[in-house]
Amino acid sequence: MGIAEAATITQYLTFRLDDEVFAFDISKVREVLDMTTITRVPGMPEFMRGAINLRGSVVPVFDLRMRFGMSMTENTINTCIIIVEATADDETVIVGALADSVQEVLDLEPAQIEPAPKLGMRQRAEFITGMGKQGDGFIIMLDMDRIFSADELVQAQGLEDNASQPQAAA
Repeated sequence: MGIAEAATITQYLTFRLDDEVFAFDISKVREVLDMTTITRVPGMPEFMRGAINLRGSVVPVFDLRMRFGMSMTENTINTCIIIVEATADDETVIVGALADSVQEVLDLEPAQIEPAPKLGMRQRAEFITGMGKQGDGFIIMLDMDRIFSADELVQAQGLEDNASQPQAAA
């Protein structure tokens, strides 16, 4: 494998929601946590399950299953929280994404990724960067910056800011 080929390979963290396999670009993933207590925050959208304390920082936790129109994530021995970075208004927001289980880190070349289909998908296509091919199956490649609207990420950022210090009005 030449240097040019190695540069085009991207690593993805794969995880399960229901019977489907999804993936985040590994560059957006900070860490994977075992399930922990999530504190419910009043007034948040239903898919925003609440917040966790991550080494003294407040991190909002979203239920990806609910965001994608599936049933609420149930806590099992494999349930985990993927800590990821998302961008809202040129600011990085750290959020937790609930997953049924984490699978593996995969190296995928551009030739292994097809464009997202336009029809017949349960998930809204703007979240999806493509469909990764692995054996006979597919992996739904997600764009963390598009799963949530800028308003939702700003609302999540507000949880972090309110917990640490008041933020000046812009």
